[in-house]
This record gives sequence, structure tokens and C-alpha cells, in this order.
Amino acid sequence: MVHRPQGIPAAELSDADLVREVRHLHNTRHETFLAGSEDAFETHTRRMLELEREYLRRFPDAASPDPRRTRAGRRREAGVPV
Repeated sequence: MVHRPQGIPAAELSDADLVREVRHLHNTRHETFLAGSEDAFETHTRRMLELEREYLRRFPDAASPDPRRTRAGRRREAGVPV
């Protein structure tokens, strides 16, 4: 068995494992921010960014912003030329 202190590389995770890991990291973010050491927070941040980038690569449509939450979308909705 290979020892991977930083976890399995995001690109090697199955889709289901990637989704589970992203969800878990988001669930533990606040606690790590408030109670974790500086090293723990930096490690958490690196891993979170790695997983989020891989998630966006695999599922680009799942993370597209709602047009009503963008400046251009709100202007279109209000009938203002963009």
C-alpha cells in the first residue's frame, strides 16, 4: 500500500469519491479555520483547491453561476443593455 500523506491525487479519484471528498472538505472548512493550526489550515486549503479544480474540470456545468447572480444577468433581467 502506498502512503499518501496528502491523500489520493484528485485526478485519480472516481467521480463519486471526488464529490464525497469535496463535500467533506466543505463541511470541515469552518472548524479547520477556527480551531486548526496554521499548518492544518494551509494543508486543508491546498487539498480543497486541488479537489475543487478537478471538480470544475470534470463537471463544468454543475458549477456555473446562476445568471441572476451575475451583474450582466441582473441587468438583462432588469431590461438594461449589457
